[in-house]
Amino acid sequence: MSVPGRRSSTFTRLLRHGFTDPSAAERLLDLPALSAVRGDPVLLDALGATADPDTALRGLVRLAEAQDDDGRQLLGTVLSAKPLRDRLLGVLGASEALGDHLARHPRDWEALVTYESADLHPGVADFERGLAGATDPVSLRVAYRRCLLAIAARDVCGTTDVAETAAELADLATATLRKALALASAAAPEDAALCRLAVIAMGKCGGNELNYVSDVDVIFVGEPVDGADEGKALQAATRLASHLMRICSEPTVEGTIWPVDANLRPEGRNGPLVRTLSSHLAYYQRWAKTWEFQALLKARPVAGDERLGAAYVEAVSPLVWQAAERENFVADVQKMRRRVVDNIPVAHVDRELKLGPGGLRDVEFAVQLLQLVHGRSDATLHSGTTLDALKALAAGGYVGRADAAQLDEAYRFLRAMEHRIQLFRLRRTHLVPEAEEDLRRLGRSMGLRTDPVAGLNREWRRHAAVVRRLHEKLFYRPLLDAVAQLTPGETRLSAKAAGQRLEALGYADPAAALRHLEALSSGVTRKAAIQRTLLPVLLGWFADSADPDAGLLGFRKVSDALGKTPWYLRLLRDEGAAAENLARVLSAGRLAPDLLLRAPEAVAILGAPEGLRPRGRDHLEPEILAAVGRADDAELAVAVARGVRRRELFRTAAADIIGSYGTEDSPAEADPGALVDRVGQAVTDLNAATIAGALRAAVRERWGDTLPTRFAVIGMGRFGGHELGYGSDADVLFVHEPREGVDEQEAAQAANAVVAEMRRLLQLPTADPPLLIDADLRPEGKSGPLVRTLKSYAAYYRRWSLGWESQALLRAEPMAGDPDLGRRFIELADPLRYPERGLDEAAVREIRRLKARMETERLPRGADPALHTKLGRGGLSDVEWTVQLLQMCHGHEVPGLRTTRTRPALTAARDAGLITEQDARTLDEAWVLATRVRNGVMLVRGRAGDTFPSDTRELAAVGRYLGYGPGHVGEMVEDYRRTTRRARAVVEELFYGG
Repeated sequence: MSVPGRRSSTFTRLLRHGFTDPSAAERLLDLPALSAVRGDPVLLDALGATADPDTALRGLVRLAEAQDDDGRQLLGTVLSAKPLRDRLLGVLGASEALGDHLARHPRDWEALVTYESADLHPGVADFERGLAGATDPVSLRVAYRRCLLAIAARDVCGTTDVAETAAELADLATATLRKALALASAAAPEDAALCRLAVIAMGKCGGNELNYVSDVDVIFVGEPVDGADEGKALQAATRLASHLMRICSEPTVEGTIWPVDANLRPEGRNGPLVRTLSSHLAYYQRWAKTWEFQALLKARPVAGDERLGAAYVEAVSPLVWQAAERENFVADVQKMRRRVVDNIPVAHVDRELKLGPGGLRDVEFAVQLLQLVHGRSDATLHSGTTLDALKALAAGGYVGRADAAQLDEAYRFLRAMEHRIQLFRLRRTHLVPEAEEDLRRLGRSMGLRTDPVAGLNREWRRHAAVVRRLHEKLFYRPLLDAVAQLTPGETRLSAKAAGQRLEALGYADPAAALRHLEALSSGVTRKAAIQRTLLPVLLGWFADSADPDAGLLGFRKVSDALGKTPWYLRLLRDEGAAAENLARVLSAGRLAPDLLLRAPEAVAILGAPEGLRPRGRDHLEPEILAAVGRADDAELAVAVARGVRRRELFRTAAADIIGSYGTEDSPAEADPGALVDRVGQAVTDLNAATIAGALRAAVRERWGDTLPTRFAVIGMGRFGGHELGYGSDADVLFVHEPREGVDEQEAAQAANAVVAEMRRLLQLPTADPPLLIDADLRPEGKSGPLVRTLKSYAAYYRRWSLGWESQALLRAEPMAGDPDLGRRFIELADPLRYPERGLDEAAVREIRRLKARMETERLPRGADPALHTKLGRGGLSDVEWTVQLLQMCHGHEVPGLRTTRTRPALTAARDAGLITEQDARTLDEAWVLATRVRNGVMLVRGRAGDTFPSDTRELAAVGRYLGYGPGHVGEMVEDYRRTTRRARAVVEELFYGG
């Protein structure tokens, strides 16, 4: 007796097995047809493994009820034979239409019992035997569905993959066309006696990649038999062809098979249904459009006169592979693709699996275009099957292997979705369903069982995005039409076509660009072949920058230097991000390309998974010190250290550019402050490591392992604040302390000698950028000694220190040398920079006076105060002096203010209530923006600058770095003015006292 309100155990089991309507399933299991097996766990497990257990159960009930023996043989076989159970229930759960067929033809389930090896991969001959008993259109449909039942069973059980299933469907279509032609010929033997008729499959049938439900595209070729009148023979052939089409297409009590579409013939539906071979050739030679040759890629004789079919393909094939030489070839193909997309109803675009963006047609068009362009000289590309052609393109180097693998995977997934959508009701559709139950069944049929709807949408969108990205890269190659117009046997670009295209892309000097392209792509070497594949894509990326010409010139220089090294071309072809990263870096300005061209092998950084991640000081310093230890003398040692610095400057600049621009795979960094912090920290780390290496080299050269005095380098200014830009000097103080037993004069001489040697080594003229050391922030400035002992610093600061010197110490941080000495220097500095009672009114007044004087005296003559990033209104100096005043006034009481870094100090001031949230945000935005402008100017011009460039192209490049698209330079400047104006208002209140 069941307890009211409690679910039965069967209900729970059904729910667990994936039934969405367990109550209905219980009722079905209680019907007489299944009563004997209703509780069999094998049956429930098998139903639960199907795409739609509810549909599978309904289909099984209907089939069992239609059996003559009350279903005893069927159910007994289902329970005892796993292959049949999986096949039959798999089909019933995936196809309501085939369930209907089995209910109408209850013995057809026996077609699934056979499980021989030949049954696993049948060919045309096997399907012809399956259709042999058909005598009219109705029986042909029944036989066709019986064969289709076996194909679907292999598909849903995973016996065949999506490509094999598509090939089987094409083979079944071939056998069906042959049978239909035989029936038409038998119905009109006098017509069959007059003519030779060949049926040429086109489209997916011709390419051996047919869907479950699709138009079967054909072209008919007819010839008279010997002695027959050509006109009468063509009329007879037309009647046979028309009858064949009706046999396959017309509705009957058993429905239709599929429409036979002959609209790909010459002149389309306005042209004769059947033409002679010579008539076909005359049309293609004189009148055919580009798309018709593209369609002929898939032409394959499938039925009728074999010799005539073979002659047709042999005759038209050369025309197909000459199509790329036609005028406006690429433009024609691209227009055709755009027309297809434009004709999709707006409501269907997001659900269109075949024609929408990132759909199946994108892959097919891209592959076909590349086949037509490169197939003229490479017969390995002459395949009508998309996946086979894609594989051949990858093998020939026309498509990167990684790109091809991703496209292959995405295409298979999308085709599998298309198959399963069509299989359910055997209707011709390419729309992804919207109903939850349909999506659930579709997801489960694709093997997504945990959360089929969410999983399906996620995987579909992921694969569509891959197709979209790669299709645009392959299909919309800006210069592919120029490559396509090569005359046979030559590898020279057409100057006119390429020049026009380059100009349209924004190249200021198309003639120079053409010379670079010719140098890069001429010849028949593997290098040239890969360059020809890469260049159209790179040119598009270059064109997306403010200076495409510089990008192309830089690429030529790098390729000239590295073109013979196999890893370079392999990196660009196979590492998807490397080529785009290189294009972005080369076209963003002068600094990064200059650094790269001094040692082009650094391009490998752009392809390594962690290549753009800055390497910290804890990694760089051991590398540099180890290299210094191996060097024969100080100059060689520091040359190595500076080489590491150059490499790391390139890494930092490249990461900054790519993070600012974004790539196809990853958007631009949303937080500009994060970009500024990464650059500041990275440049500080690499400069500190380089100085440490120079110090070690200078000491080893003269004193061996131990200097007569302890020695430390204290970072000051932006160096101590970890806020260095690409063009910043390293502000430092030098401190020493004589070792026990060493005379003070000897120690001072040694310390001064080390400083002089370090500065000399770091500024020697070499291919690597110098590192300038600035010690002007030392006590007494340029008038004071370059190096002091710790005691001397203590005495000076105790007796003579000025307010600006205490303020300068806010940035002091040990960077190299003796760690203990550096720590003790900071202990000496702390009471000066964070005074116990803060600053009195006189000290605050003096700091304000110094700041005001600096604004009037140090701003360069003619500079716009509103646009000078360092000394202008609301610029770096305004923000930093405001923050530093807060640090000196409150640093003793607020631990968070005891930092050398501007942004963390600003955050600490906000958290301590010393500044409002809004004012802190305003100052931070202005400081970050001004720093970004300075970094951008250095990246673009290759030399430091504190104002926006006057050159329009350089100004546009800075704009692109800051995230402003073409034509928005004015907006960038106005945004800067507005941001710094707001910051200045905060400075007036907080620093100058309102």
